[in-house]
Amino acid sequence: MIYDPVGGDYSEAALRAIAWEGRFLVIGFPAGIPRLPLNLALLKSCQIVGVFWGAFTQRDPKANAANNRELIELYGKGAIKPEISERFPLAKAGEAIARLAARKAMGKIVVMMD
Repeated sequence: MIYDPVGGDYSEAALRAIAWEGRFLVIGFPAGIPRLPLNLALLKSCQIVGVFWGAFTQRDPKANAANNRELIELYGKGAIKPEISERFPLAKAGEAIARLAARKAMGKIVVMMD
């Protein structure tokens, strides 16, 4: 599976590297809208799927709620653990937002409230 939140020229290289019957998830394209040779999808027998989470939450709120419950359950069991790279006190929330805007977050940034 390829999770592509970047797009642009990176997408074709990623699609060329996909395994037989893989799945290519189109998440976003800050590097530009890619031009993909669709013969690659045929040759790799893979799927190219657009993932628009915002629209999904509006179109199928019950499924979205079920997904959220499952994630919370997995987190509660310790099966998944988000990478928290930095914690900021509420007084420095502006710095946290600036880190995100500057794309310097390597994991989740958490603003702590007392």
